[in-house]
Amino acid sequence: MELALLLGFPVLGAALLGLTGAHRRAPEINAALSLATFLASCALTVQVIRHGNLLLGDEQFFIDPFNVFLVALTAFVGLTTALFSRPYMRVELEHGRLTPGRLRLYHSMYQLFMFTMLLALTTNNMGLMWVAMEGATLSTVLLVTLYRTPESLEAGWKYFILCGVGIAQALFGTILLYVAAEKALGAQGVTALLWTHLDAVKTQLEPTVLALAFVFLLIGYGTKVGLVPLHSWLPDAHAEGPTPISAVLSGLLLNVALYAVVRSKVLVEGSLHSRLPSVLLMGFGLVSVVLASLLLWRQRDIKRLFAYSSIEHMGIATFAFGMGGPIANFAALLHMTVHSLTKSSIFFTAGHASQKAGTQVMEHIRGLITLSPTVGWGLMLGSLAILGVPPFGVFTSEFLILTTAMREQPWATPILLAALAVAFAGIFSKVQPMVFGETNGRRLPHAPALLPVFAHLAIVLMLGLYIPPYLAHWYRAAAHLIGGG
Repeated sequence: MELALLLGFPVLGAALLGLTGAHRRAPEINAALSLATFLASCALTVQVIRHGNLLLGDEQFFIDPFNVFLVALTAFVGLTTALFSRPYMRVELEHGRLTPGRLRLYHSMYQLFMFTMLLALTTNNMGLMWVAMEGATLSTVLLVTLYRTPESLEAGWKYFILCGVGIAQALFGTILLYVAAEKALGAQGVTALLWTHLDAVKTQLEPTVLALAFVFLLIGYGTKVGLVPLHSWLPDAHAEGPTPISAVLSGLLLNVALYAVVRSKVLVEGSLHSRLPSVLLMGFGLVSVVLASLLLWRQRDIKRLFAYSSIEHMGIATFAFGMGGPIANFAALLHMTVHSLTKSSIFFTAGHASQKAGTQVMEHIRGLITLSPTVGWGLMLGSLAILGVPPFGVFTSEFLILTTAMREQPWATPILLAALAVAFAGIFSKVQPMVFGETNGRRLPHAPALLPVFAHLAIVLMLGLYIPPYLAHWYRAAAHLIGGG
């Protein structure tokens, strides 16, 4: 019942808002449906806590500690983003950047996007997961191109082509996964793609075919994660799409794609009895961290700046999953959580700042602390949090990852430290004048929606100081599962 509600509310929302999304009450309807989805995710979480892993819908859906906390996180950030978008998108409409028809498209596709992400997280079928990821791509292309400017159309086309090629690689990897499983599971049709069935016989799967399948799956889903060198769509899509979409792309979609990679890693590493998947993840992750930290210095657009920061942080999480082990997996899951919350809050404040200045060029955004103290402090605190300043949760996850790397991969530790230092200097040097520099502008003409910003940052601060026992139990159970336990 809980799963039906979790997936049903976004589908209902997509259909309802497709008809009424331009109505003046559409933002409230969007937020109400997102709240219902979040409550359904909480109910599903309670079910997992009480009864353990759940197999539902003729085994087509599987809920365990690994995906249930991602489901709750996705629904929560989806709710706060819907709340943020209420005043933000109305201002965009008033400024003439949107038409009522495009606003209807935004609300409808927002709910469809949430459905595809939740479907990808909850399905037990690796083929259906691929379908959900493709659906997420198609719905977000329409959202990235919402403004219909030449730049947004170019970004949407680039996003569609690159992620389309990537998802095609993932499809080929999924087909190879089926070929590898056919010998062990027999001619069971789509049942041979059920993750729980594959996990039960992973030691019997054809290792050579499975190794090749993982390469294609990593390249395919890694494109959606934004791993270097498959990352070039991400800064454009973040910069040209509406700010609420930048928040959910960075805070949610990248997590879902990395989840798909890690699910595949569990199967392949159990079959190969080798470190090939881990080495590939560490390699792609480390290269992503290094290159993104360097490219941060070249950015002039505030949303592109934090898009490259997303590439850096997903690289850190990917590297941690590559190292494996209970501590590194725990730290990677924590890092995914705090990055989602922090980065979405940063995009919220960046959206308000760019609305105030009428531009996303950082040189023209100055003195936010004077023009709107809450926006200024929100941007500064969010930036400090994402840079790993204690006591925020990003510091805790990065500390765990670095100390694990010192013990298990000492060669990588100085590279990570250097890249983090470069990223710190790059972001701080650009954010500081935006917040504290001299201003010749006006105060914000509208009240910013900053409750989601400080709610996210409060949770990130709490996770840096104290992780509730039930959440720590989820992380440990998920880390155990990822480790093949």
